Amino acid sequence: MILHLYFARRFVQSLGLITGIFLVLLVLIDLIEQLRKFEGVDITLRQLGQLMLLNAPGAISEILPLIMILATVVLFVGLARSSELIAVRAAGRSGLRALVAPVLVAVAIGALAVTTLNPIVAATSNRYAQLSETYRTGSAAALSISGEGLWLRQGSQRGQSVIHAGGYSGDALILFDVTIISYAPGGGPVRRIEAGSAALEDGGWTLRQAKVWPLTAGLNPETSAARHERLRIPSSLTEERIRDSLGTPFGISVWDLPDTIRDMAEAGFSTKRHEVWLQAELARPLFLVAMVLVAAAFTMRHTRSGGTGIAVLVSVLLGFCLYFIRNFAAILGENGQIPVALAAWAPPVASVMLALGLLLYTEDG
Repeated sequence: MILHLYFARRFVQSLGLITGIFLVLLVLIDLIEQLRKFEGVDITLRQLGQLMLLNAPGAISEILPLIMILATVVLFVGLARSSELIAVRAAGRSGLRALVAPVLVAVAIGALAVTTLNPIVAATSNRYAQLSETYRTGSAAALSISGEGLWLRQGSQRGQSVIHAGGYSGDALILFDVTIISYAPGGGPVRRIEAGSAALEDGGWTLRQAKVWPLTAGLNPETSAARHERLRIPSSLTEERIRDSLGTPFGISVWDLPDTIRDMAEAGFSTKRHEVWLQAELARPLFLVAMVLVAAAFTMRHTRSGGTGIAVLVSVLLGFCLYFIRNFAAILGENGQIPVALAAWAPPVASVMLALGLLLYTEDG
């Protein structure tokens, strides 16, 4: 038990060291990216720092498998150089038993990533989207999906607009059965628009077969209404902003995903991507365990045998390959080419089996 606690403590220390190094690197890289992204925008250094900190949890969550591999490499290379693994084997304990503590820590880290880090990433990514839109256009845009359809909010110095659509195209750049309520700056509604369709083109919405009701006090909305075969209204929304908000489930907490999937299904929208993301998040602890086993399979040997650098490189490259296969399977699942459960769970299970096979071959021949 004491030996397991010792290995667990060493592994947690390695995780902390690797995470700290990557966090510093990611923040510096993100600073350059934010400076490029907001070039020409009047933004202070404090606001840039706030945006960088909001991006940090998502970046750490994305590279968590790589962190797990490198932390395992640091642990077992250190144990090999100090001959502690040889001492453990000389005491009659199998080298595989040295993996119990790192695997349990990986499971705990994976569980925390799903239950705690995922909601934090969702909250910070949504806040980042709001702030970046506010800094760029002066007001925040919003997008949500419910059982009643798609809701959008856009704004500018001329006021806010709330857009509701009963349906949309695959990329949400064309909306159907559209209703738009426009509000004056700091005031109430001033206009209502209903249209058969709305297409986002060149910084504005192009409405087809639209009817406009003025909501100005003292006017009869129906008698003052006007019909337009084609109507153009400006928009602060962009194609990238809509795709990022609608097409990806990263901004939705894993606790809220089941309700979101149900609402999207009721509204008649595709839920494949969200279903795959939910299952992949639930499978994350198993995938992190696979990363630990892969790294251990190549580094649980004495450094005097040579080839440590090659073994470390091979373990990292294999980890990247498994990560790529996992993402590729997710894409197939999102496109409906393979079942959702298979897309999310097959790569982690196969990775664990592969790593166990390598370990058994290395330890027992």
